[in-house]
Amino acid sequence: MRDFSTDHSALALNTATLGHNLDGHGAGWSPEQVIDACAARGFGGIVFWRREIGRRAVEIGARVRAAGMEVVGLCRTPFLTGSEAGTDDEAKAAIDMAAGLGAPVLTIVSGGTEPGTKGLTDSQKRLAERVAALAPFAAERQVKLALEPLNPMFGGNRTCLMTVREALAICDAVGADNVGVAVDVYHVWWDTTLAESLAGARGRILGYHLCDWLENTRDMLLDRGMMGDGVADLKGIRRAVEAAGYAGFCEVEIFSGETWWRRPPEDVLDTVVARFRTHC
Repeated sequence: MRDFSTDHSALALNTATLGHNLDGHGAGWSPEQVIDACAARGFGGIVFWRREIGRRAVEIGARVRAAGMEVVGLCRTPFLTGSEAGTDDEAKAAIDMAAGLGAPVLTIVSGGTEPGTKGLTDSQKRLAERVAALAPFAAERQVKLALEPLNPMFGGNRTCLMTVREALAICDAVGADNVGVAVDVYHVWWDTTLAESLAGARGRILGYHLCDWLENTRDMLLDRGMMGDGVADLKGIRRAVEAAGYAGFCEVEIFSGETWWRRPPEDVLDTVVARFRTHC
C-alpha cells in the first residue's frame, strides 16, 4: 500500500469540499482561486462540478495543468434513471465538458428507480442500456464513465446502485472498456463484502473518494466527516482498492453544510492535507 505520510502528490480536491457544488454554500471562490490554493499546497489534482465550468472547460483545464496539477475528473452526468432523469443530449453535453477540461473520468450517479417499477431490476436494466448507448460517444472523446454506487439511504430517489458488486454487474452488462466504477468511502464503508467485490474489479476502478462517516451523522447528504473524525476504516478500504490494482488519485469529497463549508477555505485545505497524510 502506498505511503502518504510524507508525500501527498496523489491527493486531489473535489471542489464540493469547499461547498462549490450547491448554491448558497461555500466561500464562492472562482475556479482560479481554487486552482491557485491547491497548487500552493501541493495537491496533485482537482475534480470540478459542471456548474462551476460553464463554457470555460478548455480554459479552466489549461489553467490546472499550467499550475502543475491534473484535472482528475468531473462531477457528474445528469441522472440516467428515475423520475428526474436527464436527456441523452444533456448526458452527452457533460461528456463534452469533461473532454474539454481534459478530465479522464466523468462520474455517473445513476438516479433513482424508474417510474412505475418496483425493486431495482428494471431500473438497473435501464441504466445499463443508457450507459451502453453513451459509452461509444465518451470513448471517441477519450472519457471514461465511472458508475458510483451510493449508500442505501439514497436508494429510490438518487440511486439504483448501492454496492460495488451491483456497479460491476452493470459494467459487465455494458461490456465497454471505458466504463468502470468509483469507490466512495461515504457510500461503501458499511459493506462487509467490499474487499471481496473489489477483488473482481481489477482495471475497472476509475476513482477513489475520501471522507469519513460520522457516528451520529445529522444529515444524510450534507454531514460528511473529515478523514479521521468518523468510524470508516479508511486504510482498510484503501488497502482493498489498491489490492485491486488502483494506483490513481485519492479524491477528497466532503459535503458538510454546517461544519467544513462554514470554515475558511484555506483552513479546510490545510486540514485536508494534514488528515490525508495521517489518516488515509
